[in-house]
Amino acid sequence: MELNLLTFIYLFASVTFIVGLKMLSHPDSARNGNRVAAFGMTLAILGTIFLYEKEGARLGNYQWIFGGILIGAVVGTLAAKRVKMTAMPEMVSLFNGMGGACAALISLVEFDHSAVKGFLPIIVLGLVIGSVSFAGSIIAWGKLNGSIKDFSFKGQHLFNILLLGVIVTLASYLIIFLPASAFFIFYTIFFLSLLYGVFFVFPIGGADMPVVISLLNSFTGVAAACGGFLYDNKVMLTGGILVGAAGTLLTILMCKAMNRSLTNVLLGSFGGAGKTNASAGAAVGTHKEISLSDTAVLMSYATKVYIVPGYGLAVAQAQHACHELEKLLESKGVDVKYAIHPVAGRMPGHMNVLLAEADVPYEKLLEMEQANDEFSTTDVVLVLGANDVVNPAAKSDTSSPIYGMPILDVELAKHVIVNKRSMKPGYAGIENELFFRSKTSMLFGDAKKVLQDLVAEIKNL
Repeated sequence: MELNLLTFIYLFASVTFIVGLKMLSHPDSARNGNRVAAFGMTLAILGTIFLYEKEGARLGNYQWIFGGILIGAVVGTLAAKRVKMTAMPEMVSLFNGMGGACAALISLVEFDHSAVKGFLPIIVLGLVIGSVSFAGSIIAWGKLNGSIKDFSFKGQHLFNILLLGVIVTLASYLIIFLPASAFFIFYTIFFLSLLYGVFFVFPIGGADMPVVISLLNSFTGVAAACGGFLYDNKVMLTGGILVGAAGTLLTILMCKAMNRSLTNVLLGSFGGAGKTNASAGAAVGTHKEISLSDTAVLMSYATKVYIVPGYGLAVAQAQHACHELEKLLESKGVDVKYAIHPVAGRMPGHMNVLLAEADVPYEKLLEMEQANDEFSTTDVVLVLGANDVVNPAAKSDTSSPIYGMPILDVELAKHVIVNKRSMKPGYAGIENELFFRSKTSMLFGDAKKVLQDLVAEIKNL
């Protein structure tokens, strides 16, 4: 009866994961989707603690189990409550790394217990994938918060391939022959997997971090699924498969949005070590500036205005000021919408979440294809801290590292106003041709202060 009850709990929890994931597809239901999935996970955890049996024995050690749960819940809650929206990408990367670490620890713990029972391939696979995911996610976390810089050396890609080859060779030898030195080989694989995770992410530049985080997330899901297979835990297996599949699909979609293959992302070091060569074909010309008062007049008397948010908006935490500008312009009869590029920010959906925090209606957020159809009938486009996602070089300069990447065609609008702190290039390390076009004007300054001053100017008209 207890086994049937536990099976039912696992089945119910698996359904909540699928329903919750579906609800995450829309901001209106995303929060409830999280609650549904969390409820299912809570039931699965409690069911495992009190009902799971292995060889006729229950888990026990409840004080350690609930002590760990309590500590993790407190730390996780405080971290999630205090994190800024600009730091959300690195928190996602850090949490993902913890998932990979858990999967690797399961393999480390179970090596002595289950290796002789035919589970060794699953244990080794979980160890390698979990370790790579953990080490890579920690490096990604450090690069996103600025504590770790892009690093590469000549022949690093060859070094990575050789390192991966050594890991695969040792793993195959261990699984096939299970030699007397198995313990030493197993921990050597563990160390080399951690090393590979570090050097795997080190050369990849900031512009490609969203793709890498998504890929590492899929790794964690696969590693968790290995743990589910090892313990014959259906809900762990289902959850891992869902995370792995979702991460893989998201990685593919993001690569498509950048018009690049995953191999190119991983080997091209776009936005990272290749920056020194990225300035080839840089735009030549002079830019023109626009004053706040002229910007206020231009936007106040426009019929349609598009706002293009980028990471600069997130850094300045200007989403609330942006929403205030939007409401003020709408009170004057201006149609205001937002154009969202798939890879704007530091992670998928970063701009959507940022604007949702400021209560911007989801209906106003248009995807790239929809926005591009409307730019030709738009009076003013205000670009806030975005750079590479609006760079026309992606369409015209075959020598550009972003050539072929779909962009927001803001240049089709009657007027383009770009807010940046300076004329420095974005993460791709190249000049933006848009800044030198005849219809483009630069509005320099911190995004939050500029928007607040712009709101004041419009109110005084």
